Amino acid sequence: MAGCATASAPPTPQLAPAPPPRIPRPDLAAYAAPARPQVVIDPYNIVRRDLLDRARQAMDSHGHRITQRDRMYLVDFQKFSGSDRLYEVDLLGGWVTSYRTSHGRGSDPSHSGYAERFSNQPDSHMSSLGTYVTAGPSWGPQQGPNVLLDGLEYSNNLARERAIIVHGADYADPAFLSREGKLGRSYGCFSCSHADLTALRERMGEGRLLFAMN
Repeated sequence: MAGCATASAPPTPQLAPAPPPRIPRPDLAAYAAPARPQVVIDPYNIVRRDLLDRARQAMDSHGHRITQRDRMYLVDFQKFSGSDRLYEVDLLGGWVTSYRTSHGRGSDPSHSGYAERFSNQPDSHMSSLGTYVTAGPSWGPQQGPNVLLDGLEYSNNLARERAIIVHGADYADPAFLSREGKLGRSYGCFSCSHADLTALRERMGEGRLLFAMN
């Protein structure tokens, strides 16, 4: 009877389970790491803009040789030799450090303090323009510690043959500038003060851009 009574009882309605509450999908963009602010190169406009732009183009054009992209070196040969015109540009932080450098005596035959002409020819004693790559610290019997350079363009590709390097010189020291009112002249090398060479020689290293422009 119990069984018959169960069979004859009306079925108990079964309620469908309530759907789980809908949780909105999180906005993944809200959890993304904030974009790193773009570095502003030379925020105080120490380097003239066309020189900076040309140097960055040269870095892209010679990317297979410019293997170090943390900093680059620019030379503004429009400026007076007694002025800061060799620039180290920090491409990671954007900051610029300025130095003095000499030009070749053939580029300034009247010793006015301004470079007027440029050449890639041996024995011209002139400065050369264009793109260089640093080839590492070295030492020579005449100039002592230095940084080797390789010229990457037709305007300076004889740099090794001409022994165009970065080196220290008495005629680029502050005492000479104070006495003469301008730096002395090189044979085409990027001469700088002995004190500045100590820092530059280590930091220039190998595989970095040096770009000279008038």
